[in-house]
Amino acid sequence: MDEFQNPTSVLFACTHNSIRSPMAEAIMRSLYGNRIYVTSAGVKATEIDGFAIEVMDEIGLDVENHLSRNFDELEDTSFDLIICLSKPAKSHAEEMTRTMHCAVEFWITPDPSEVEGNREMRLNAYRQVRDDLYQKIKSRFSTAPHPLV
Repeated sequence: MDEFQNPTSVLFACTHNSIRSPMAEAIMRSLYGNRIYVTSAGVKATEIDGFAIEVMDEIGLDVENHLSRNFDELEDTSFDLIICLSKPAKSHAEEMTRTMHCAVEFWITPDPSEVEGNREMRLNAYRQVRDDLYQKIKSRFSTAPHPLV
């Protein structure tokens, strides 16, 4: 797939499918609607993170009902592009795509849950990840996005 060509289906992957990949999935869906199929998964699936819910709500996106899943729980595995947001996800995606035609990209994205400090310091780490993902998604995909509400 040409790096400037938009895929028709994208999988965002991270370690637990509880912070980074659900954020990216929600942002992508808000920008591109149904023009690009998007979902997310993790190497392991854990419950959606409360801080992720809070910072996404700040920009009008609801991830509270996100159902975390791991790679094995995906209903479909025929993606044009897998965007990995953690090293474990990158390793898993590379293994998964050895026998299929699918591009894999690695976006270095820190895990905000590792930030220590008071509540506001931790929320700021989540906001930074959210905002970075928003900018990366807008930059990566050439189709003119819908404005974020």
